[in-house]
Amino acid sequence: MLRIFKQYRPNQIARYVKSYFRGRLFIVGIGAFEFDYGRLLPSTKHDLKALSTLSEVNREIQCLALESAM
Repeated sequence: MLRIFKQYRPNQIARYVKSYFRGRLFIVGIGAFEFDYGRLLPSTKHDLKALSTLSEVNREIQCLALESAM
């Protein structure tokens, strides 16, 4: 299942990744990502913008996990 996000919204993407746990997504203007175990995985190409996006979304996922634990 491939989800395409037309706009980069870290919180929305984090909720999607956390709810589906495993799959692929594409963010227009940034690129394609795979996620597994509820976290975005680094791609084979090391684009600085993609790595920055990856870390920001993973931080959002971590914040969502902390909020749900409370």
